[in-house]
Amino acid sequence: MRLLVVGRLSGQLATAVKMAMTHGAKVSHVERADQATEQLRRGQGADLLMVDYRIDIASLIAANEAERIHVPVVACGVDADAKEAADAIRAGAKEFIPLPPDAELIAAVLSAVADDEKPMILADPAMRAVVQLADQVAASEASILITGESGVGKEVMARHLHTRSRRADKAFISVNCAAIPDNLLESELFGHEKGAFTGAVARRIGKFEEADGGTLLLDEISEMDVRLQAKLLRAIQERVIDRVGGSKPVPVNIRIIATSNRDLAKSVAEGSFREDLLYRLNVVNLRIPSLRERPGDISVLASHFIKKYAAANGVPVKPIAAPAIRAITSHPWHGNVRELENAMHRAVLLSVGAEIDTDAIRLPDGRPLLGGGAAAPVSAAYDPGVAGQAAQLADAVTRSFVGQTVAEMEKTLILDTLNHCLGNRTHAANILGISIRTLRNKLNEYADEGTSIPAPQSGVANAYGSAG
Repeated sequence: MRLLVVGRLSGQLATAVKMAMTHGAKVSHVERADQATEQLRRGQGADLLMVDYRIDIASLIAANEAERIHVPVVACGVDADAKEAADAIRAGAKEFIPLPPDAELIAAVLSAVADDEKPMILADPAMRAVVQLADQVAASEASILITGESGVGKEVMARHLHTRSRRADKAFISVNCAAIPDNLLESELFGHEKGAFTGAVARRIGKFEEADGGTLLLDEISEMDVRLQAKLLRAIQERVIDRVGGSKPVPVNIRIIATSNRDLAKSVAEGSFREDLLYRLNVVNLRIPSLRERPGDISVLASHFIKKYAAANGVPVKPIAAPAIRAITSHPWHGNVRELENAMHRAVLLSVGAEIDTDAIRLPDGRPLLGGGAAAPVSAAYDPGVAGQAAQLADAVTRSFVGQTVAEMEKTLILDTLNHCLGNRTHAANILGISIRTLRNKLNEYADEGTSIPAPQSGVANAYGSAG
């Protein structure tokens, strides 16, 4: 993970940087916001900006977006009060890290925001067969298409391929094609020249050039506009790119990995995906089975997530009780590994005994994992701290859903999540587990109905972070 720190590097901020480095982050530093934008523009990329809250975060993000640069921001600072922390979130920061820093908090935020610490955990024969094929082709230069349902671990597989390739010592650059608007994605991938559009005050290096010599992951490529697919096809075929507004091609040497949770053959038939591009990408196909198809992975993944979130929350690691193992193994996990991870995070917070039992493993609305009755309250023996209050609130919310249609419930969930994220569409889509394009279509539909839609950086500040 590449971390760019923005602010005066002294005292507690320097300590935070050292902690980030111990967790594997490659750290660079500038003092001013304009220096950060300039460094990103030159192609000295970053996966995350950690910015002193006293810097104008909104202006920094606006300057980056004017240059079509998309890098998440976390704010940090010493002696910031609740209002200052909330103001930083409203300005566009995804999280706030109080200083002096806590080592586990730094690790948790880096993991949650950058989503970079996801080792390959497996035990099921179905998954072992996929990994065996991946290892067989990893050292080749072939383009690879990774397919599977949302949440199965496609990006984890892409990183696995990179680490076992001949490019492992070079950059691994990931672009989420679903999270970036169509009119910005071309510049994000290929960069632009000075004056190419309003706001392009200097040359900007795109992800293709950032990944030169290494691997470029095109995540959820099915969401890419068909007009941009033609330019991508040329880049793959000829190993050259054209910056937006450029007059001459730029050679690149990269290996392409793409992912999709859709049937691209069907998309080709529908005319939303180029057949020739599919052939170029799909030299080798790795289909990752859903968690339902690899039940042998469930318990080992659950144990991994319990250790991860016990450390992040500063609580002891507990074993999973035998009935709980049976419950999670039989659950369908329609959200796959991502859903299991969130469930184990909640279980770490809700567990009260020496083991994590079935009472602690709950659905997002507070209901037990198994059983179709009304939401069961959290055990009365549990001291209702933050987690207990959250479960009780979830119980009340669940009861309010009775009598509503599925469409009404979906609308409520989407708008409440958007309010929670202060209007941040990308953040809300990530939490909801849908593409940014799907979210925008839903919001347009609600707006046509006359519903008021939260604007970006609006809404009520929420103290609950986005980790997990």
